[in-house]
Amino acid sequence: MDTENPSVPPHAQSRVGANKHPNRRRPDTGGGLVHDNSRHTARFTVIGNHLAQHPELSGLAIGLAVYIQSLPSGARVDIKTLTVRFPEGATRIAAALRELEAHGYLRRERTRVSGGRIVTRTVSCNQPGNQHSDQPKPLSAGRLSPVSPAASALGRRPPRPLPAVPHPAHPAPALLQTATDLLIGLRRLDPRLLLSARDTGHLANGVAAWLERDVSVSAVRQALTSDLPSEGLRRPAALLAHRLAAQLPPPPAFRSAGPPPDVRHPLRNCDGCDRAFRAPAPGRCRGCRPDRSEAA
Repeated sequence: MDTENPSVPPHAQSRVGANKHPNRRRPDTGGGLVHDNSRHTARFTVIGNHLAQHPELSGLAIGLAVYIQSLPSGARVDIKTLTVRFPEGATRIAAALRELEAHGYLRRERTRVSGGRIVTRTVSCNQPGNQHSDQPKPLSAGRLSPVSPAASALGRRPPRPLPAVPHPAHPAPALLQTATDLLIGLRRLDPRLLLSARDTGHLANGVAAWLERDVSVSAVRQALTSDLPSEGLRRPAALLAHRLAAQLPPPPAFRSAGPPPDVRHPLRNCDGCDRAFRAPAPGRCRGCRPDRSEAA
């Protein structure tokens, strides 16, 4: 019992007081990354490597996700607020938010609050989808159409088809070009209305149907861009397609070529004075009619 066990390791030595970074490790040889880490005790956010090292998200999308996850509940994270905070601009910020939505790190829900008002609530997810899968699943996967084999091989789900739009009776090339130019110009009025080439081709038929009904270009533009939601335009092309179909104006009223021309009756000889006059049937002229004589 009095013999010391020589296999017992010596007790751990106390830390050196001047060493404030015990976790600092420096490689013996070679270059590369070196971490100089300190333990946070306040005001920090835990971010998973599935987000920080996501292979498909852009750097702006990853940065926005980190910023949004660090905010307290109730903070505003709409496009306008984020544009004031960051210098990238509304178009790039809106695209980055759509990336986060597609990969399940962000979702927007429209809820009804007291007083009957409907507001958009942004939900930030720090671990979206299946935690054991390599890629996070999009939140809207359950509401999408069945996955095609090609899309499944790429690990992506195809978007839902856009609502049907009306078609013009006479799709002239000039009419479709005017409709396409109108749709391309919408992004200058609202950056959220940046449409893909595929969506523009689908919506051009609906705009052409409006133009064919004697609706001016400015009137169509006003119908598509007025009263848009302040935030939460998840699929702007779907909203435009719905408006083109639901608010289609009636065809223009039929316009006649003008009043019918005057009918020239054949010449007749008056039965009273034998003078010639025009009338649809034989008889007396105006001067020999009984009602005219009584009036005189």
